[in-house]
Amino acid sequence: MAVILITGGARSGKSTRAEARARSFPGQPVYIATAEALDGEMQERIARHRARRGTDWTEREVPLDLVPALLSTEGGGARLVDCLTLWLSNLMHAARDWERDVRELAGALPRLGSPVILVTNEVGLGIVPDNALARSFRDAAGIMNQIVADVADDVEFIVAGLPMKLK
Repeated sequence: MAVILITGGARSGKSTRAEARARSFPGQPVYIATAEALDGEMQERIARHRARRGTDWTEREVPLDLVPALLSTEGGGARLVDCLTLWLSNLMHAARDWERDVRELAGALPRLGSPVILVTNEVGLGIVPDNALARSFRDAAGIMNQIVADVADDVEFIVAGLPMKLK
């Protein structure tokens, strides 16, 4: 089993790379989407992602309960979770204990039998945000990425569409 974490900045090519990695495993890939189409702009983004992927994916929309979704899709092709950063935002917005959920995910990943590719954003490379909410999110994302990277077999950082192997 493989746990692969793909990180990078916005529009760096993370999702395209993750889709290629998921397709490299046998079986029909499963796309686990954490985004919710709450406005027109997000609906448009989701439509572009779907069009790029094509129809050979099984798709699940999972804004919060990621571990049950991974468990219920065991035994098939690779699962692609896109993305952990939106999942974290959803958890925080729902006032969930995000760190508990992240640790639950990290505990489950090594026990899964089918490959999992996780996409996340690296949000800590820019300036320090000017408000407490944004700083809290940036810090939580950094902690989440460290926790997941620790249990991942492979970690890639994507810049300008090019992967750099970190682990």
